[in-house]
Amino acid sequence: MLTITDLHASVGDKPILKGLTLHVPAGEIHAIMGPNGAGKSTLAHVLGGKPGYEVTGGNVEFRGQDLLALEPHERAAAGLFLGFQYPVEIPGVSNVQFLREALNAQRKARGEEPLSGGEFLKLAKDKAALLKMDMEMLKRQVNVGFSGGEKKRAEMVQMGILDPAFAVLDETDSGLDIDALRIVGAGINAIMRAPDKGVLLITHYQRLLDVVKPDKVSILAGGRIVETGGPELALRLEAEGYDSVMA
Repeated sequence: MLTITDLHASVGDKPILKGLTLHVPAGEIHAIMGPNGAGKSTLAHVLGGKPGYEVTGGNVEFRGQDLLALEPHERAAAGLFLGFQYPVEIPGVSNVQFLREALNAQRKARGEEPLSGGEFLKLAKDKAALLKMDMEMLKRQVNVGFSGGEKKRAEMVQMGILDPAFAVLDETDSGLDIDALRIVGAGINAIMRAPDKGVLLITHYQRLLDVVKPDKVSILAGGRIVETGGPELALRLEAEGYDSVMA
């Protein structure tokens, strides 16, 4: 589903990714862990197509397409979802309005009919319930006045509504208390654990992996993948830290 080959990327004139290679097949939840400054968020931004991140080498194939040749909105319509470490506020725009426009724009790009207002509200209500979020929250402005946990839950509702084929989740567990972590983790499992979907889950901590239970874990350090293993690799990092891996 996602194949990254020898990917190099810079921010300004500073190289961040230095030959990163990774393969995530359909049906797999693949966790990426690594120390601060390793390039984890840069990888997420490059995959999403965020401006300011220059790809200087390598390629990324997503569902048989050259991902890097697509504009950000085209990547979204092709089935890619990017969950941000720090979801932004959009004053003046309600969650319901934002999500309906986003979903129908993607449906139009795929040649599908838009959802009516009633159809969309039913879908939104179902996905909000999955994340234990009151519909009144979705009527509020996007992330304005939301706590860290509420922002992440709203983002998971967005993922549920857009129903992507592949999700890149950048430190979705940051800012979550224990209860919110369980709700968000359960939401990831319910929405994305399927044989025709995939997830790249970027995290620092084992606590989210206790809920989501990845199929594979890779360590990103110095702009490359330095080791890949099963879930036991994350437990080893939790016990020993990154020095033991990179020594």
